[in-house]
Amino acid sequence: MVFSFACAVLLFCSDGCHTSVSSAQSEWISDPKDRQIADKIFEQFRKERKTPAGDLMVKVGTFFLGTPYVAHTLEMGKDEKMVINLRELDCTTFVENCLALTRTISSGKADFGHFVKELEYIRYRNGIRNGYPSRLHYFSDWIYENEQKKIVLNVSRDIAHTIMPNRVSFMSTHPESYPVLIGDLQMIREIADKEKEISERMTWYVPKSSVEKIEGQLKDGDIIAFTTHIEGLDISHVCIAVMKDGHIKFLHASSKSNKVILSEGTLEEYLMGSKMASGIMVARPL
Repeated sequence: MVFSFACAVLLFCSDGCHTSVSSAQSEWISDPKDRQIADKIFEQFRKERKTPAGDLMVKVGTFFLGTPYVAHTLEMGKDEKMVINLRELDCTTFVENCLALTRTISSGKADFGHFVKELEYIRYRNGIRNGYPSRLHYFSDWIYENEQKKIVLNVSRDIAHTIMPNRVSFMSTHPESYPVLIGDLQMIREIADKEKEISERMTWYVPKSSVEKIEGQLKDGDIIAFTTHIEGLDISHVCIAVMKDGHIKFLHASSKSNKVILSEGTLEEYLMGSKMASGIMVARPL
């Protein structure tokens, strides 16, 4: 199994063409087709408002099966914009969009504007978009921040009791991989300061050798983040857990398949077959 390195390293996104729609209030950028997709989801799941968040996450994730995998769909230059793209997904934007759509449906305010607000609240530190460094680029930081917002519950500690040596530095030490950072020493310093803060936190994970033992504690809709041995990085791939025939499989935007798919093998099989992956972090939608 080859996991999507781009999902972890390049959580900025593409310079592909979009038909842009902006709002003076929200400054979002989207294509008219994004609203059409969202409206179709709202119509299909409007009566699911009281469905448990995890179950609804799986239903929304399943809706996106076959959606093309496209990396770097969030990058729109130095001025950080609120980008909505439901037509093309990478592993992180797939999970973010599914979570925002689930929360929008559950709120009873199933409309595009409310969805955009939910997505922005999830994507940025303290829920506030304030430049490129405010985006939650490292997924362990994404989990931490969204637990503070009471959007997810980080259950990694309770199910494994194992501390993860989380030392992130990749962005500040490889600015050439991030077009927005190239030549911007002040922004690189801001990123490095945040990396230091993330690295000083106590972080828990489930080593891949222990995944089989704790599989029964995972639930449909859990957000699974694959931890990695790559120096300076925390997470290499992100997906949504699905229980099938007594084992955990997962929905994900796959760079190998170039689309959103349900994994053929189990979570444990994929982890044990990857030299890159060291284990998992688990965030449960609330």
